[in-house]
Amino acid sequence: MTKSSAPEQSLAAATSPAPAENAEPEVLIERSGHLGRIILNRPRAINALTASMVALIRGALDQWEHDDAVATVLLSGAGERGLCAGGDIVAIYRDAGNGGAESARFWAEEYELNARISSYPKPYVALMDGIVLGGGVGVSAHGSHRIVTERTKVGMPETGIGFVPDVGGTYLLSRAPGELGTHAALTAGMMTGPDALLLGLADLYMDSSRLEDLAAALAERPAGEVLQDFAQEAPEAPLAAAQHWIDECYGHDDVETIIDALLRSGETDANSAAGSISAKSPTALKVTLQSLRRARELPDLVSVLVQEYRVSLHALAAPDFAEGVRAQVIDKDREPRWQPAALEDVRQADVDAYFEPVQGRRDVFTTSQEQI
Repeated sequence: MTKSSAPEQSLAAATSPAPAENAEPEVLIERSGHLGRIILNRPRAINALTASMVALIRGALDQWEHDDAVATVLLSGAGERGLCAGGDIVAIYRDAGNGGAESARFWAEEYELNARISSYPKPYVALMDGIVLGGGVGVSAHGSHRIVTERTKVGMPETGIGFVPDVGGTYLLSRAPGELGTHAALTAGMMTGPDALLLGLADLYMDSSRLEDLAAALAERPAGEVLQDFAQEAPEAPLAAAQHWIDECYGHDDVETIIDALLRSGETDANSAAGSISAKSPTALKVTLQSLRRARELPDLVSVLVQEYRVSLHALAAPDFAEGVRAQVIDKDREPRWQPAALEDVRQADVDAYFEPVQGRRDVFTTSQEQI
């Protein structure tokens, strides 16, 4: 295999320390036959995304788009734990204390990458094996061919740290069948591979033991032909049996009514969902629900990413994000002190403000296709 040259890093790497000399690169860019491989290479951090990783992925995609020798792109993660655990939230937490400028730049380039993946002109195959959270969903679930396995655990955990689903997550979840996406976003729960298929986050199920055989086949044959050969029948999605009460309980436009419906349900799992939601940031819950409802009305992924960018910048400056990261990741006491602490104390005007331009911040970012 030959490795392509790494593109120039275009974003200050505030989200991770500079790699030591002779350290393994954070992304492996490789060629094998007609296959271009992108391997996220921070296995100790479950391949959590950094600024340099986003730049390297984007550079590889730009290079291969016009390389006739590359027919298919394959995204995977190093190690056995998963594709990607999301962004480096500790680094973003630290940057927030310094004004958040680097995080704003990181998100702009990350969301540009999400849009780039969604419109990539060649087959983009994502191996969503193991843990796939937050930013990991952004670099996989917008691809043209999304593969899950018996080890897949997918989730958008943002409300648990006082944040709101981003990286196009509200686009994907708002378009899931019924209210399944609302359930996934508000509870921040983990989903199986079959659940991801049910929600429309993935396309194909296969056993993880065959992934390297799949990569070898993609190097020699067209993606559509290979994937058809490797596809297996997926087990029933656990969420399928719950969709009746999910659709009934989440079909409301305010969080309080949703929780009340869950508590009144005769389903034990619905009662448990109410408890899970109630532990999350009240502000993040209300902004998340409004984000999903607005995303349903927006015409495409790019429009939703614009909305998410505004919301993310506002969330970065709000107290609940820092408190959520402190409680879940820094101190790990699991006892966040949300401000405000109760849903009824979150004013609608404050929720609406998350969707307004952020003073002093660039309100748009550029994709390769258009201004957004």
